[in-house]
Amino acid sequence: MHLVPPHRFGLDQFQLVLLRRMADFHPDLVEDALRELGAGKGDLRDAHQKWQARLRSRTFPGGERRYWVALGPPVAELERRVGDLTCKALQWPMPLWPDLRFEVLCAPGGGAVWNEWLVRAPEAPAPPLRTAADLTPWSCTVDDAARAFPPAAPLPADAPSRFRLALTVPDAPTRLIATFTWGLLQVVTPERS
Repeated sequence: MHLVPPHRFGLDQFQLVLLRRMADFHPDLVEDALRELGAGKGDLRDAHQKWQARLRSRTFPGGERRYWVALGPPVAELERRVGDLTCKALQWPMPLWPDLRFEVLCAPGGGAVWNEWLVRAPEAPAPPLRTAADLTPWSCTVDDAARAFPPAAPLPADAPSRFRLALTVPDAPTRLIATFTWGLLQVVTPERS
């Protein structure tokens, strides 16, 4: 797999943007992913800087259009209910995570982006999550963990692109706090009293 030329921004560079935030937790997994992409740490920083510059640019499209420009047409466009609202979910495959898709949840009418993260592809089986030992880095998405260990309680995020869930796992003596980056599990820690 080869990175796109420096003046363009495409799927490989977007995957690097996702990896940059994951490196905070698992530099070893990110190093493996970089090798798979044929990229280095400099490419990681460069992709992040270019994405941030695009997000701040007056000429780069906002909302869902920014993802169409960077990633091309989505492979799926779904309707989702969020409370009383029906919104649109756009999904793109991510070759680094073949069982997952990058999902952008948009306000009705193609408006603002409400959420953006990795989700399980509909054709991919959910991972077997039964015990705390099954909650390993990059093993599951937010939705996978919430379904496996109900009732999962969302917690305030501690940084951009992160999501946290409080989970009640049968073999854990206390609730566990699962931290996700871009929707992919990074770490699990016991809840502090």
